[in-house]
Amino acid sequence: MTTSPRRVTRLVHGQPTSDGAGVKLNRVIGTQGFTMLDPFLMLDEFRSDQAGDYIAGFPSHPHRGFETVTYMLAGRMRHADNQGNRGLLTAGSVQWMTAGRGIVHSEMPEQEDGLMWGFQLWVNLPAHEKMRAPRYQDIAPEAVPEVAAAAGATVRVIAGTFGGVEGPVQGITTAPLYLDLHLDGGAALDVPLPAAHSAFAYVYAGDATIGSERVQRGQLAVLGEGGGVQIAADAPARMILVAARPLHEPVAKYGPFVMNTQDEIMQAVRDYRDGRF
Repeated sequence: MTTSPRRVTRLVHGQPTSDGAGVKLNRVIGTQGFTMLDPFLMLDEFRSDQAGDYIAGFPSHPHRGFETVTYMLAGRMRHADNQGNRGLLTAGSVQWMTAGRGIVHSEMPEQEDGLMWGFQLWVNLPAHEKMRAPRYQDIAPEAVPEVAAAAGATVRVIAGTFGGVEGPVQGITTAPLYLDLHLDGGAALDVPLPAAHSAFAYVYAGDATIGSERVQRGQLAVLGEGGGVQIAADAPARMILVAARPLHEPVAKYGPFVMNTQDEIMQAVRDYRDGRF
């Protein structure tokens, strides 16, 4: 059993919104009521089988000073950027993009019907890395290991280590853990977590007991201090469990730019306007 198990300190409901060219999504982190959970700046779930909700996609737009993490559950999304990178995200794939000093990219659906479902998470960069060179880690579905963690429980390990298995995402300063948990009815699971990391679980199918709290589909559970978390499900449930080292640095945000001061934000705006990304 996990020593010093974490308790749920807050339950967060997402807010329907739209982004890009009108893509409908559920924003869970990054709202007025829940602005961030250091180092996590934003979490969106996009889920629709209505093409009109996603077909316009996310045309070219800039980023500076943080990382975007896209995890696809269903559908196909094509990305391209001004550095010449191209790629296709399919069900089960992951893209961890470190924007660093600046990149301009697009994310466009490569389908005209059917279910489009996944997450985008924004993770802050420390001050000393905000102006680093951009990079991508594109992870194919078959490169994400799956662990049979307990009776009726499997875990996809995207980043960090679980059950002695290391995820494919590497070299991230905040030392993240990103797991996709699948629990059958009656399954229970203990997940160790680094004690100093901020952590949350977001239930995206069914409902589950996290610590001693019942968490329903579409709710995010903020986890308090401790060495791990205990999770159980009476009926089939799925969730992402994410943790990372907080930065404890000032945050200045303006749209797709996240820096430490307003002066740095103004410089980012000028650099983008003048074509220096």
